[in-house]
Amino acid sequence: MSNIFFKDRFGNSKSSAKILNIGILILGFLGVILYSFNKIGYNFRWEDTLFTYYPKFIYGFIMTINLSFFSLIVSLIIGTIIAIGSISKFLPYYYFSKGYVEIVRGTPLIVQIYIFFYVVGTALNLENRYVAGIMIMGTFSGAYVAEIIRAGIESIGKTQLDSAKALGFTTYQKYRYIIFPQLIKRVMPSLAGQVASLIKDSSLLSIIAVNEFTKNIQEVDSLTFAPIENYFILAIGYLMLTFPISILSKKLERKYSYET
Repeated sequence: MSNIFFKDRFGNSKSSAKILNIGILILGFLGVILYSFNKIGYNFRWEDTLFTYYPKFIYGFIMTINLSFFSLIVSLIIGTIIAIGSISKFLPYYYFSKGYVEIVRGTPLIVQIYIFFYVVGTALNLENRYVAGIMIMGTFSGAYVAEIIRAGIESIGKTQLDSAKALGFTTYQKYRYIIFPQLIKRVMPSLAGQVASLIKDSSLLSIIAVNEFTKNIQEVDSLTFAPIENYFILAIGYLMLTFPISILSKKLERKYSYET
């Protein structure tokens, strides 16, 4: 029994136990869902939703991937710049970074979307909603990424940095050979969670008429009046995007695992 339902020291048994446990959890979850729908006597209308509007779902799904990908790049660039500023000794840079993080993290994303698009975007003649959406999401997520990176840098022992200084390492060498290799492992779980949040938060771009996944689901729902089917598709779609991120982050953690 312990070899099936609990982890042990043997690789094959451990892999089999993992697969079996995951299978049991999935079947249990599906069982509860199916029982609940059967209990209330709900009749699914997949022919009116998925089978009819699947091209629109696919388009929205791909658009969400594109928006999330480019927003992630922008957030990593902004987050790195702000993280360095948060530990900088140059006071204007330091206070700007701290102020940016506090303002962005302390205000709702929906407010930032409205202000950036309708006020800042209008002032800058930024008419492309998709570019504006990427910049909004990148700016918003960048504040959280900055704090993740800053915390990762500050978690590295001061003795290691003192040793690098004693060995005559330049600033570049210190970051390249000491900080960054350890930083990747330390920030990966939090960063993976932030990427997943970024993907889900992109659904708010529907309020400025960006045709991403959620917007297209809402449009189909207004035509079919089948919210259960449509939002079930939405949930599965976002799960398909976020679950691989969790798997990838665990692989990167193992790859960049070092002895302290």
